[in-house]
Amino acid sequence: MGDFQQFNPDFFNYDYDGYDPNPEYEDEVQDYSGQVFQLPTPAGTYKHTGEIDGSHEEEPPLLEELGINFEHIWQKTLTVLNPMMPADGSIMNETDLTGPILFCIALGASLLMGGKSHFGYIYGINAIGCIAMYTLLNLMSSLTVSYGCVASVLGYCLLPMVVLSAFAVIFSLQGVIGTTLAMLVIVWCSFSASKIFISTLAMDGQQLLVAYPCALLYGVFALLTVF
Repeated sequence: MGDFQQFNPDFFNYDYDGYDPNPEYEDEVQDYSGQVFQLPTPAGTYKHTGEIDGSHEEEPPLLEELGINFEHIWQKTLTVLNPMMPADGSIMNETDLTGPILFCIALGASLLMGGKSHFGYIYGINAIGCIAMYTLLNLMSSLTVSYGCVASVLGYCLLPMVVLSAFAVIFSLQGVIGTTLAMLVIVWCSFSASKIFISTLAMDGQQLLVAYPCALLYGVFALLTVF
């Protein structure tokens, strides 16, 4: 009790309003400019500025990025429908699978309307035929052809077979007339495909050699259509 009575009473009357525990920190807070620290952008990092300079307007259309050109699809379709029309090798050398996929679906749909579900056969025969023609053309030609180009040409030349399958929905092809039509369509498809191949690969004088394996391939599709 004696020590407590000797305690300095001014301790309880200390003025805390002017107390400054860290004056240097207060100066730093007053000097803060309000700018958030940002990491520097590394070299080679892409920074989007399309809203500023309008570079997004220079981007190609989506269909062009996907490789879909309706003008070239129409030109290839006309080349197949008109066997006497000369083929443009620069256009036919493109790997365009939009038309072939549509024609394969149309062939399967027309066969399905006739009571035949052959979607698996269509895609399987197409794949095997494209591999065989790809190997054969690379052996026969001095130029190199891609697998996509072969699949594109064979798929586009399947269009007359689609017409035959649509005709088979209404009329029966199991007869003399049906067999004759099937033979004509096989010649039509193989002639169009061989014409495109020789113009693309500069295989002058070898159209019959190319048309024969094409006729074998389209003959299998004709069997699926007739029977």
